[in-house]
Amino acid sequence: MGFNRRHQHAPISELNLVPMMDVLMAILIFFIVISMTLSTGPNVLGVNLPKTEEGDSASADTKTPDPMVVGINQQGQVVIQNKPVTPSELQSQLQAYFQKSPQGMVILQADRTLAYEKITKLLGQVRAVGGDRVALAIDK
Repeated sequence: MGFNRRHQHAPISELNLVPMMDVLMAILIFFIVISMTLSTGPNVLGVNLPKTEEGDSASADTKTPDPMVVGINQQGQVVIQNKPVTPSELQSQLQAYFQKSPQGMVILQADRTLAYEKITKLLGQVRAVGGDRVALAIDK
């Protein structure tokens, strides 16, 4: 009598995940739509960017000067226009470049196997001349 109840199998309850997945998908779509509306648009963080007029003569007159390319090879030699230069020649060429174009930029092409210390030394030399706009060239 009491033993019969123990041997009877209770029905196995099943967990239905479909309604829970519907709710999670609805929440996910809600957050995706909200994040897209907040991240796009002209007024990100309440900042109104200035606009240029098509007939603006100031932007047409200002032309960015061609950058000066300075390289440093694997041996640590400074190269300008495929010719090795001494530190004094580098300084004089940089001074002449910055006198001709004060808003000019120097592009530094350094060998990837070169020690970082040599690159920073060259950056210091460029900065000492007055070059505050230096870009490091990289390969994709």
